[in-house]
Amino acid sequence: MKQVGLFFGSFNPIHTGHLIIANFMADYALLDEIWFVVSPQNPFKESGELLDENLRLNLLNKAIEADDRFKWCDIEFTLPRPSYTEHTLSELRKKYTDYQFTLIIGGDNLKSFHQWKNYKQILELHQVFVYARVGIVDKPLLANHPSIKLFEVPLLNISSTYIRESIQAGKSIRYLVPDSVRIAIDENGYYKS
Repeated sequence: MKQVGLFFGSFNPIHTGHLIIANFMADYALLDEIWFVVSPQNPFKESGELLDENLRLNLLNKAIEADDRFKWCDIEFTLPRPSYTEHTLSELRKKYTDYQFTLIIGGDNLKSFHQWKNYKQILELHQVFVYARVGIVDKPLLANHPSIKLFEVPLLNISSTYIRESIQAGKSIRYLVPDSVRIAIDENGYYKS
């Protein structure tokens, strides 16, 4: 059975930090593939600040196309919005019966995981791999659950918000995103307003 890590996110835009996490999980968590699941609308985020989901998917594809361990997934584009992880996992289990799916989430998401829709069912059916900053592993409520495994990952202190703000301020985003993503953002004027 193929072991697939699901890395959910808005990827608005994808950046080097996302790729470092995915690479770490592919190498150290023994996952066959990492699927970047682009969320059209996260129930915890405002949708007004999001670039169109197809444009974000295109930027994501540019970032990962050279690494055959990484795949993009647009399954949430056809599901009701906002996107709930439990619905997405149910659809993926129906569509890919020979795959075992593991969630990849940040330590900040683990703190609020008990607020996710049907979180108990998610934990019954899936493992959850949590990435946290090296040397700083917080122990939130569900940290000791048998379906949850914590990993200390070398993280960069960058975010998609920082990248968008840098673009709007006319600052360089070189090295914060892959060159192919930076070029596409520049050529198309994404995130300027």
